[in-house]
Amino acid sequence: MSSTATLPDELHQAPAAGAQGHWRALESLYASAPINQLFRSALTISGEGLARIAFDIEPAHFHAAGAAHGTIYFKMLDDAAFYAANTLVSDRFLLTTAFNLHFTAPVKAGRVVAEGRWISGRRRVYVAEARLVDAQGEEIGRGTGTFMKSRIPLSALPGYAVASAS
Repeated sequence: MSSTATLPDELHQAPAAGAQGHWRALESLYASAPINQLFRSALTISGEGLARIAFDIEPAHFHAAGAAHGTIYFKMLDDAAFYAANTLVSDRFLLTTAFNLHFTAPVKAGRVVAEGRWISGRRRVYVAEARLVDAQGEEIGRGTGTFMKSRIPLSALPGYAVASAS
C-alpha cells in the first residue's frame, strides 16, 4: 500500500513552543511510523490527555465474514489511548504494557474515529482509555490500556524530530 498517514498542516510551519510543540511532534511521530503507511489515518491532539485518530476502514481490513478484523480495532484503540497518555510525557516514548478491548459492533467500511483520553498516572505508569465511533456516531468498540515510560528518548526518534526542527 502507499503512504497514506497524513501530516497536519501545522507541521509544515515552524513548531509551536511547549506543550503545543510536543503535541505537533507526536502527530508527526504517528504519521512517520511505518505501520501507519498501511492505513488512511490522521492523528489530532487537541489538548493534554486527548488524542483523536480518524481511520478509513476498507475491504483490505476485513476478516472472512466481511467486516473489520479485530486487529484493526486494537490498532485504533491502542494508538488513541497511547497518544493521549504520551501527551503528558515530553521526554520518553511510552510502551503499552496491557490493553483490555471490548468489541460492541462490527464495522463494514467507512470512517471510524478513535477518541483517546488519559485517565490517571503521571509518574511511571499511565492509564488511558479509548472508544471507537463509526460514521453514524455509534460506539463500536472500547478499550483501556496501561502504558509505561521506556528508556527511549522521544528526541532520538526521527519522526518526532521532524516536528522539532525549524
